[in-house]
Amino acid sequence: MKYYLISGEASGDLHGSHLIAALKKLDLNARFRAWGGDLIKKEGAELVKHYKEIAYMGFWEVISNLPHILKNIQFCKDDIIKFKPDVIIYVDYPGFNLRIAKWAKSKGFENHYFISPQVWAWKESRVEKIKKFINSLYVILPFEKAFFEDNHDFKVHYVGHPLMDYITKYEENKQFLSNNLLDESKPIVALIPGSRIQEIRKMLPIFVKVAAKIPDHQFIIAGAPSVPLHYYNDLIGNSPLKVIYQATYDLLQNSNAALVTSGTATLETALFKVPQLVCYRTSYINYWIAKKILKLKYISLVNLILDSEVVLELIQGECNLKRLELELKKLINLKDKTQQEGYKKIPSILGLGSASEKTANLIYNSIIS
Repeated sequence: MKYYLISGEASGDLHGSHLIAALKKLDLNARFRAWGGDLIKKEGAELVKHYKEIAYMGFWEVISNLPHILKNIQFCKDDIIKFKPDVIIYVDYPGFNLRIAKWAKSKGFENHYFISPQVWAWKESRVEKIKKFINSLYVILPFEKAFFEDNHDFKVHYVGHPLMDYITKYEENKQFLSNNLLDESKPIVALIPGSRIQEIRKMLPIFVKVAAKIPDHQFIIAGAPSVPLHYYNDLIGNSPLKVIYQATYDLLQNSNAALVTSGTATLETALFKVPQLVCYRTSYINYWIAKKILKLKYISLVNLILDSEVVLELIQGECNLKRLELELKKLINLKDKTQQEGYKKIPSILGLGSASEKTANLIYNSIIS
């Protein structure tokens, strides 16, 4: 059978690649065409567009790139028609994907959505679109099932969080420190400033300044696969900070603390039991719009899942050099017991793993039935 998969950022590339791998085990004649990245391509999919070409973050960035986005939407529709897939699989990336899903439904295509848009945070009106245009929705957070089924009378499949698969299969690289020429006597603070250039441009300069205030630790940046090294180097300047790619889990395994931009990375950091501060800054206009429309008490997945501020969130004005230095020193020296107790609860909440396999089975069986 033929599968058309659309993801639009690094996390979608990761989750999509695992889903493709699981589907290949069920369907030996499977053919995949996809929007994604290097991981999806590595799984043998024909890559239509790389997410680096289509990832826009923030309201202003989307508006300013609207002509390009509309051109990509039309291109995607034409490509689907040519490919004639048995099923279209959407991975997060709702602004783009729900537009394609509406059109695809009208053309008679089977629509499956893996990793729900965060409609519980904003744009709850999208739920009606999902109900109309999506045949099956696979959610990865436990409260999402109740949100859709209890609040909106829409049956969904809760498959657990894919991170549980990645974490449980992780094997520590014992040579991580020596291979990367790191000082084994100096504690590490992991810096995870996001996966998009817009995020990194906002967060990394202040992280560099914080690092200069705490010279007895070495600060290591987890490089985003889509962001070239020279971009980090331009922001780092003469600072001794180091960028390490494709080793985020090894970095967390060896870290004493972490500064993390909101997103999946906050959850990964918690699963490695690393004390963290969640830090987020954006443009004034993006922040103003977000304040008007977001309905969240918290921005980090850790706090959202636990429904409590287990992790301190420093957002916009609070994310300043003086406050970051103060809170990071406290985190390093005191080891927040409340945070660690909260971390212990997360694995049981997220499920036992096999999210990709569960989703693949549900998709495959729905097609052949």
